[in-house]
Amino acid sequence: MASDKTIELLGELIAFDTTSRNSNLPLIRHVESYLDGLGIAHERAAGAHGDKSNLFATIGPADRPGLVLSGHTDVVPVDGQRWSTDPFRLTRRDARLYGRGACDMKGFLAVCLALAPEMAAAELRIPIHFAFSYDEEVGCLGVRELLEMLAARPVKPLGCIVGEPTDMQVVIAHKSKRSLRVDVRGTGGHSSRAPEAVNAVEYAARLVTRTTEIGRRLALSGLKDSLYDIPHSTAHVGVFHGGVALNIVPNEAVVELEFRVLPEEDADALVEEFRAYAAELEAEMQARDPRAAVDVSMKSEFPGLATAPDADIVTLVKRLAGRNEHAKVAYGTEAGLFVETAGIPTVVCGPGSIAQAHRADEYVEEAQLAQCEAFMRRLIRHCAS
Repeated sequence: MASDKTIELLGELIAFDTTSRNSNLPLIRHVESYLDGLGIAHERAAGAHGDKSNLFATIGPADRPGLVLSGHTDVVPVDGQRWSTDPFRLTRRDARLYGRGACDMKGFLAVCLALAPEMAAAELRIPIHFAFSYDEEVGCLGVRELLEMLAARPVKPLGCIVGEPTDMQVVIAHKSKRSLRVDVRGTGGHSSRAPEAVNAVEYAARLVTRTTEIGRRLALSGLKDSLYDIPHSTAHVGVFHGGVALNIVPNEAVVELEFRVLPEEDADALVEEFRAYAAELEAEMQARDPRAAVDVSMKSEFPGLATAPDADIVTLVKRLAGRNEHAKVAYGTEAGLFVETAGIPTVVCGPGSIAQAHRADEYVEEAQLAQCEAFMRRLIRHCAS
């Protein structure tokens, strides 16, 4: 079972409502105070608006290449979810620990912090770094500032372990993501004179249909990789709304969609294909009324991850996790950014199941945290040897 210290720290972290719309600074200050008590050096990479920050800590010699343990401090909202417990108070029941972020991914952060005293006492030859970021849930935003800081330094880390919930499997690849928002502006009027107007909902529906067609094509004829649970790239519409009343021709509509793309496929090419079709629709609309428009904007994006199975970081993490196999996942993380922005070889491995993330009564099993603690102790021995 998980140690009392890990459970205590997890409870403290969950008590901070770090939903992405909120500041994470109270949690960051709490972690800084804890690290100060252990004599562990740390620094911030603050957000542009000053209400959020990343935290980077170093245990061991700062002038040598080390290993990064990366995790995000923000969580998704609980709005509209029916919880049986207080989501911001840790509840322990049947060897499970419930609370928002317990799985995704404050459980991993709690293990890192619980093992920090052992790291500090181990006289590490290879330093261990904590990289705690903000706004991962809305597009891996905060970690980009932290990575720019790391990329500018003369000593680059040897590798990175992102502690997203993988059931402690070693994940070497995940899909990239491109999220788009489309604002369709037509011209309204009385529905009895609908042919004289430009119906924004009807044109938005054609964009939805095109997205569906792209998704079908990717499933039928795109690249395949059987290590993913969804073995092909996907297209998905998550938001579609417009119109006020049946007897009014809608003059506005909004569509939000995403592409999740295998690392070997070109996500930006799909975006450009979609933009080209949107431009065709806009021209058709403006031929009827020059005030009409279709605006396509990028909501968020992050690169995929494709670490070679024989990479040193993969071999190491398999040994630490006590596994011979590796996996690939459809969901995204900041791992691809560590590779793309800072050139740091990266894998994903952390406690808990992604099936429990983002849902009511989110939980992490104590056994998973215990496995992560064992993983960390092996990492300490490796870095001290």
